[in-house]
Parts: sequence; structure tokens; C-alpha cells
Amino acid sequence: MSWKLSSSLRPILRLRRTLAFRLTVAYALAGLFLVFLATISLYLLTVRQFERSTGLFIADKLHVLRTILRDRPNDWDALREEVQLETAARRYERFYIRLLDEQNKPLLTTPGMAEQLNLEQFESQAGSHPSPAIPMKGRHGQAFRVTSATAQVGFPATQTDRIQIAVDVSQEEEFLARYRLWFWAILLGTLVIFPLAGYKITRHGIRPIEEISATARRIRSTNLRERILPEGYPFELASLAGTFNKMLDGLEESFERISRFSADIAHDLRTPVNNIRGEAEVGLARARTINEYRDVLESCLEEAVRLSDLVSNLLFLARAESPLAHLHRERVNVVELLSGVRDYYEASAVEGGISLSTSESPEPVIAELDRTLVQRAVSNLVSNAVAHTPPGGSVVLTTKAEPSAIRIEVVDTGVGIPAEALPRVFDRFFRLDTSRSQASGGTGLGLAIVQSIMLLHGGKVEIDSQIGRGTRATLRMPLANEAMTKS
Repeated sequence: MSWKLSSSLRPILRLRRTLAFRLTVAYALAGLFLVFLATISLYLLTVRQFERSTGLFIADKLHVLRTILRDRPNDWDALREEVQLETAARRYERFYIRLLDEQNKPLLTTPGMAEQLNLEQFESQAGSHPSPAIPMKGRHGQAFRVTSATAQVGFPATQTDRIQIAVDVSQEEEFLARYRLWFWAILLGTLVIFPLAGYKITRHGIRPIEEISATARRIRSTNLRERILPEGYPFELASLAGTFNKMLDGLEESFERISRFSADIAHDLRTPVNNIRGEAEVGLARARTINEYRDVLESCLEEAVRLSDLVSNLLFLARAESPLAHLHRERVNVVELLSGVRDYYEASAVEGGISLSTSESPEPVIAELDRTLVQRAVSNLVSNAVAHTPPGGSVVLTTKAEPSAIRIEVVDTGVGIPAEALPRVFDRFFRLDTSRSQASGGTGLGLAIVQSIMLLHGGKVEIDSQIGRGTRATLRMPLANEAMTKS
């Protein structure tokens, strides 16, 4: 029996976990709350308006009667018209007035007042609660608002009379009773209609999510070109679809880059290996002199060094992208670091007829960074600048301490980089001049290494270049701890 009961509850429990159920319940509760709040607010506003209207009517009658008693105390025709005649012209909103003297003797009374109201009860209730009006039941169950007030007779006053007013508010009470009946009917209808409407809205709203899920299920590593079409979706889901498509674009690009990367690795590893193999085969083809064997060994050693550099660079990039990679920060004088890089490349620059210099800073720039890595990044930039600057050109290294970062620039007057190639200069194995890079031993990993070093420091590298006018490479690294001090 318990197993059957649990089996029957499973669909209900499963339904409670669905987004459609939760949204439907939320819509229904929110709608019920809003309808309840709106109807109860309107009801209270109507009650308040009825009470205000009755209060203003009573205040107006009191004002008129007091004015007559003060200014025209002997004008009984005017008093009789206000007390006895005006109410007879009203069919639905009737009122009753009684004017008493100081001895509580009636002077004027609206006809039928005694038949509608218990005057003794009126006297006790209205007398103990002078203005504003208070509720009271008539002899036949009608609802009244009654009040009692005093009025000065004559000017100056010779006596004080008392005015009693009762206003029949049965029409307003009937209206409010019908309103309450409709109020409960509306709430009952809301309990039925809102869940159904909420479910329909929810199903319509989550349909795009189901379509997105169906598209996502069709995506495989071999089918990364599948995309979600956001046309016709709401803004939020269109944004989600756009983000999902961007993620797929990134994945597709990553897979393509991995494929190109693998092909480039195979190519760059194959070239030096084939060179070594070819040199060895040539050397072993016949007996040679010691000098010839030396040439073969030197050529093999050169290719081995190139192969070793390639492997080292690839290992560095792999470690730099690891989440466990960390820096060995130390306080470094950036000006001295640039001077050391300049001294190292000065000989090769002079040999190529290039002016290599550093822009002298008036004060030392001290920063906390990984000396070895930053020196390697700057060296890669200088090496590229010297390699691509024709004789007679110049390469200048500068550094500057900004409010929140350290900036290093390497500016050359070389051949420049085409605008269409700038977005790819940080790609691994990307070369502008393949033949020259191969001849000079370049692997196409230099700028990729520079970018990795900057990312490790939380900074970035920017390249700005114009054909025939030169290139400006800028390194920016945020200050770390006490990143900069002046000595």
C-alpha cells in the first residue's frame, strides 16, 4: 500500500520540481495578491469617500442652521424650510433634523423622524458623541449617521439651542454589501483563472528554453557549427542564445586553433629533425675529413639548439596557462632592467646598423614583478624590433610609472605590420615572413610568450604599427602591493 502511494505521488513531486510548476504557482500567487490588494484598496477608498461625503453634508447643514439662528433667529420660515421641507424633496438620500431649545424641548422636527429613529437612543448616543457623525441603526434596520451640535441664537447670543441631524446611508451600505459579494466572487474566479493563465504563459515563455536545450543536445565535438537562432526570442533569452553562440564560436575557434597548433608543431618539429637526419645521412654517405665531420656536427648542433628552444618555449606556454602558475615577485628597478636588455642586444643592433637606446628616466622606477619573466618579454620585443628594422633605423626602450600601472614601450622604425595581421600577431606560430623567420631561427612564439607573461602579471600587451613607419609595443602591468617607490 505504501509503495502504491509513493508511486502515485511521484508525478506530483516531479511536477513540483519543474520550472513550469514553480512559475505557475508564482504567477497565481502574485495575481491573487494583486487582485486582493486592488479590490480591498478600492473598497476602503469607497468607504472613506462615503463617510467623507456624509460628513461634508452634515457639516454643511450645521453651518446653514447656525448661520440662520445667529443672523435671523426669528426667521422661522427659513428654519422650517431647512428642517421640514428640503428633506421631503429627497427620495433616496433622506435626512432628519431636530432643533431643541435649552430645556431640550423640540422647536422644529423633520416629519417622520420619530417613526424612523428611536429618539431616546439618538439622544443618548449623539449626546455622548458630539460631532463627528457616528453610526446608528433605525427602527426598521436602516443605517444612519447621526450627530449633535450646539448653535448660538442671536448676535450677541441670547440662548443656545441644540441641533440633531441624522442622515440615512442605507443606499451606501447596500452598495458596499454588493461590493463585498463581488469581491469574494472575483477572488474565487482569480483562484481558478490565474493558475490556468499562468500555466499557459509559462509554457509559452519556456518554449525557447526547450528549443535551446534541444539545440544544445545536438551539439557534439564534430558538430560545433550548430547555432541557436535567437530571432523572435524575448530579449533575455535572445541574449542567452547570443552568449551560447559566442561560447560555441569560442569552442570552434579553440578546436581550429588546436588543429592548427598541432599541425604547426608537427611542421616546426619535423623541419629541424629532417635537417638533422639529412646532415647525418650526408655525413655517413662516404668517408669524410675531420673538418667535414665538424661542419656536419655544427649543423646538427644548430638544429638541435633550435629544436630545444622550440620545446622550451612550448613548455613555458603550457606552464603559463596552468592555473597553478605563480610569479616570483621581487622589487626591480625597471630602468636598470631595460638597460640590461639594451646592453645584451647592442652588439647585434650595431652589426645591423641600428641605433638601440633607452630613454633615460629622471628617477628610478621600482616595481614588484618577476624579473626573469619581464626581462624575457622585453627581450622578445627587442629581438623582433631589431630583426625587422632596416639599417639606419632605431629602436628605443622607455618606461614610465603611471598612477596604477607600470608602462614599458619598445618603439622601432622598422617595416611595420599590416593592419590585417595585427589581430593575429599573438597567435602561436604566426609569422609575417615565414622564410625569414625560418632563416633567423624564429618560431613564431615570441609574442605569444610576451602575452602570456603579461597575463600572469595581470597586465596586457598592445601592438600599434604602420607599414613603413614602424611599430610600438606597449606592456602595461598593474602595481602589486607597494609596486612603485621613489628612492
